[in-house]
Amino acid sequence: MTSNNEDGVRIGIIGGSGIYNFDHLKTIKEIYHETPWGYPSSKITITEDPRGFKIAFLSRHGKGHKYNPSEVPSRANLAALKNIGVEVIIALSAVGSLREEIKPKDFILPDQIIDRTKGIRPSTYFENGLIAHVSFADPFNQTLSELIYKHKNVLEGGGSTLHQNKTLVCMEGPAFSTRAESNLYRSWGCDVINMSAIPEAKLAKELEIAYQMICMSTDYDCWRQGEEDVTVDVVVNNMNKNSANAKKLLEAILPDLEQSLNDGKFESNKGSMNYSFITNKESTDKEQVKKLEFVFPDILDRLGLSDWF
Repeated sequence: MTSNNEDGVRIGIIGGSGIYNFDHLKTIKEIYHETPWGYPSSKITITEDPRGFKIAFLSRHGKGHKYNPSEVPSRANLAALKNIGVEVIIALSAVGSLREEIKPKDFILPDQIIDRTKGIRPSTYFENGLIAHVSFADPFNQTLSELIYKHKNVLEGGGSTLHQNKTLVCMEGPAFSTRAESNLYRSWGCDVINMSAIPEAKLAKELEIAYQMICMSTDYDCWRQGEEDVTVDVVVNNMNKNSANAKKLLEAILPDLEQSLNDGKFESNKGSMNYSFITNKESTDKEQVKKLEFVFPDILDRLGLSDWF
């Protein structure tokens, strides 16, 4: 298995709840290949912007929203994007607000995560005889966050605010929080809550992809006294309103992001895993190495195993 980056796709967009396409750009083709971790949740749509830059779009929950947060095949999703050459991912996600100042229909750029998932979601590529420990102190890419934040005026014109450097708590779902949980997360200093940042952010780190989530507030969770309890109807209604703003923001970001890629501003991510491998040569599993060649064609060189096969 080798990398398939002949299309020159360097930017990936993962659409969350309510955003299932990126239809204002020209569609080039669709890709739906199996990875060593299974098939991605949807076809990857390769689009082209007016400047000829290619962008890959993938729907996190699949067409028609068929995967719940715990079922999303995140390893396949991220591997499929990495395999076609993606270096930067902007991930969109609906969230509940845990702060008065973060209103429904506001946008948020988190910089930290508290993981409250239950360990049932596969969250690493490094297992079964090839182990690595990724640094996860800063789960999101600050360069990418700053680039996005520069375009906050796009949202302000529509009455929404873009908040930066907030803490996200990722819960298991699919049920929403209890009131006790919601208030607990507030006491921890959390600002927003969702069900999809983990394991996406961890996997992107392992794959040396610059990753930033753009969160879109749909509700006040259930902590706010006098506020309507969270329901799918409330969430979907605000998701639909957020969708148009999200596409406007992405349109504004793309030229800046493309230039930053051309200027090498994300080069520091490449090779970041080189000092994370811990399994010695005698214990390394060859089948696991073969799987990882799908996302790291140079894995043998990285491990000093070029003469292995």
